[in-house]
Amino acid sequence: MRSFNLTFWHTTPFLLFILFVTPVAIVLFSLIGTYNDNWSHLYNHVLFLYISNSIYLVIGVGIIVSIIGTSTAWLVTNHDFTGKNFFEWALILPLAVPPYILAYTFTGLFDTFGTANNLVRDIFNLGRDFTLFPKVRNVPGAIIVFSFTLYPYVYLVSRMAFINQSRSIIEAGRTLGLNKTQVFFRLGIPMIRPALIAGVMLVLMETLSDFGAVDHFAISTFTTGIFRTWYGLYDIDTAMQLASCLLLFVIIFLVIERYSRRKATYSNSMSVFRPIKINKLNGINNASAFLACFIPIFIGFVLPVMELTYWALNYKLDFFNYKFITTAWNTLSLAFLAAVLTTILALLINFSTRYKKNKLLANMSSFLTVGYAVPGLILAIGIMQFLTFIDRALTIEFFNLALTGSLVGLVFAYVIKSYALSNSALESGYHRINHKIDDVSRTLKSSGWSMLTYIHSPLLKTSLLTSLLLVFSEVIKELPATLVLRPFNFDTLAVYTYIFAAEERMFDAAAPSIAIVAVGLIPIIILTRIIRNSRPASREI
Repeated sequence: MRSFNLTFWHTTPFLLFILFVTPVAIVLFSLIGTYNDNWSHLYNHVLFLYISNSIYLVIGVGIIVSIIGTSTAWLVTNHDFTGKNFFEWALILPLAVPPYILAYTFTGLFDTFGTANNLVRDIFNLGRDFTLFPKVRNVPGAIIVFSFTLYPYVYLVSRMAFINQSRSIIEAGRTLGLNKTQVFFRLGIPMIRPALIAGVMLVLMETLSDFGAVDHFAISTFTTGIFRTWYGLYDIDTAMQLASCLLLFVIIFLVIERYSRRKATYSNSMSVFRPIKINKLNGINNASAFLACFIPIFIGFVLPVMELTYWALNYKLDFFNYKFITTAWNTLSLAFLAAVLTTILALLINFSTRYKKNKLLANMSSFLTVGYAVPGLILAIGIMQFLTFIDRALTIEFFNLALTGSLVGLVFAYVIKSYALSNSALESGYHRINHKIDDVSRTLKSSGWSMLTYIHSPLLKTSLLTSLLLVFSEVIKELPATLVLRPFNFDTLAVYTYIFAAEERMFDAAAPSIAIVAVGLIPIIILTRIIRNSRPASREI
């Protein structure tokens, strides 16, 4: 029995590592295959358009989220102004709105005959040919959509980093003659550079992997190209090669990020930590700070919720018809299953790493989180090919295993994609468990399973619940992998919304969109509590 325990805690991370890596490896290996006429067509006509549009999106979104995320985090951390306590948590609200839902509502608002332009015409009695708001179905519109739904990633990491900056650092800058603006740019931003880069990189990964928003705006990117090649040209090989190019894009970003800070060291001077002195803002500065924090919330959360509510109330939508209830049940049950599996796997891996104290296991555990950066469409392609291979390998005369096209592939994709969220929650929980508890348990001859079941699990209740809710919320919003891997005639709320939007039935898309946003608010509550309890205790020297 003891031998089994030792083997289990060693082999589980290794087997999971193989499962996670295989779909991505299958996609990458397609680069060394043969290239047909479809690839030549893509190379000669649209490949560089995919690259250029992706670069424009990455640059535009990266700049805007950096500005919004760091400036709002700095304001609510270091200044006192009207609404500051509200903005501390409300700035996270746009995280509940997936980019594709904001894209759908922007279209309904700002199209030539959208709600906003119609309202202006009615108020000022203008002709139908008058258009105040420009079209949003273009690259600049997509940049706005991604920026105002994804900036909370940068805000969260920047705020946590600013909270942990010592007052001594700020005071040292002021004594050297720096004004408040110079302190922000020359001390505040450089000190949080690792956190800022991590947040921006996460946003860029989300931008590159998005399908719903860019497809609705008719922007040619890698994800739309992959989907059209697969379902339009029925060419899975070329789609995989195109997916490999996007994956290389992602890998290049990750390598550049690591290389850029390979020799850098950062210190928050926590040994001499003193709480930051809050500056009271008045007059124009108070109003400016209020607007700087309110505008991102208004565009990223209030505006889409208002438009969705307007559609729902004015067009008397039937929220609880049979189709909606069936789709909601599919979504919730699938999200619950994926959340439970992901949390169990993350718990086993984190415990294995801690229990065995093996550096190789720790490295494997860290690598498993990379799945969050892999676009859902790439995962879907790799998983479909992997399951097809298994089906063919295990099919015999009297035994026909059909994994392809089943829920197995879909749950597999969700687990890989969401593992980083679950791992982060459990890893932080394990940091709060003293290793002396493990030592005492070992002296009492407790096995690994006993330690995990009766000691660690009760201490990790909050982390386990956080993991379940984060993965649950993430799965409900996932669109690209679901579109590709879902079984025939099996819809989720995300797919349901996408189908209506693709058919320009924007009013019908309101019900599933509101449901997605409502579920997305769940982790916001968790993050709010974490932020409120995150400021270190005062340690005056």
